Amino acid sequence: MAEQLAGLVGARRPFVTDDRALEPIAEKVAAQQRLSFEDGLALYRSPDILAVGWLANSVRERLHGDLTYFNVNRHINPTNVCVASCRLCAFGRKKGTEGTYTMALEEAWATAAEGYSEAVTEFHIVGGLHPDLPLEYFLDMVSGLKERFPLVHVKAFTMVEVAFFAKRAKLTIREVLEKVRAAGVDSMPGGGAEIFSDRVRSIICDHKINGNEWLETAETAHQLGLRSNATMLYGHVENDEDRVDHMCRLRDVQDRTGGFQTFIPLAFHPDNTALHHLPRTTGLLDMKQIAVGRLMLDNFAHIKSYWQMVSAKMAQISLRFGADDIDGTVIEEKIYHDAGATTPQGMRRQDLVHLITAAGRVPFERDTMYRAVTRTEDTFTVAV
Repeated sequence: MAEQLAGLVGARRPFVTDDRALEPIAEKVAAQQRLSFEDGLALYRSPDILAVGWLANSVRERLHGDLTYFNVNRHINPTNVCVASCRLCAFGRKKGTEGTYTMALEEAWATAAEGYSEAVTEFHIVGGLHPDLPLEYFLDMVSGLKERFPLVHVKAFTMVEVAFFAKRAKLTIREVLEKVRAAGVDSMPGGGAEIFSDRVRSIICDHKINGNEWLETAETAHQLGLRSNATMLYGHVENDEDRVDHMCRLRDVQDRTGGFQTFIPLAFHPDNTALHHLPRTTGLLDMKQIAVGRLMLDNFAHIKSYWQMVSAKMAQISLRFGADDIDGTVIEEKIYHDAGATTPQGMRRQDLVHLITAAGRVPFERDTMYRAVTRTEDTFTVAV
């Protein structure tokens, strides 16, 4: 069977495995056929991580060759005040407790202007669910950013935030999305998805919208022309079935809308959370999750290895396990570092380029929409 599969997938080396359960999956991958729920379970349960990685890499190279995408971006977290009490979170604080902050609009705009001398192409904006901030605060923040930085793409507000805005403003999800889009939001991040399983959400984030509501909000955003990312938080109380179910449900929405740009597996960091007793994810699980994501999500163009979560070194390895994107420069990332991430809070552009080239891949600086960015000494241009 190994000999028969050697020429099927078309990667640089033949496919060889001692795990017989992977052989029919390899045939599907070679034929570019969709993998089933059962295939996803078999991938997670396979002891042959190198064979799983080989299959994912063959898909990655078919889609992107050696190109590896990154961008120059800046994270802005306008507030950590949050009405939710998610057991997975080390970022949110209850109103009036020690360590809370909320940026004035001028502070948010100043934060956007700080940092590297390099021109950023993206502002990534997420924050807590503040009980008192009106929708107009967030609309004014975005419109102010657009006024001051007209060339910068604004990727803002998770599905969870949008649903919270709608509840507080007594508007529909669609009405809120129309307002944030009119204010200048260009696309949406993928956070808050966690794991869609009701059982898991009841343990880790029962104050958030449920999985179906997250997916429905994303689908509405896509219908209005807003692209988004999609995440999955793994390595806590979920099981293999929960992970596969999560990806299958994302895949179903993508079939209908085509609005997801990138899938981002996020490794759970338990430090400083109510789940601090749980162990951190292993490198083996991190690489397997990247690989399974690439193989299951056949209608997603990109799989991102979020270097802040898995470390820069593991992100390099992931570029041979299905990942084609390692995110961006990310000045002052707060949410995952509050949960104990020990990676740097930001990385210079040349450091990302070095990471990619040292892994034997070709760096491709992109904007949020994956268009090529060309830099001069003082500015940048984006391919149309």
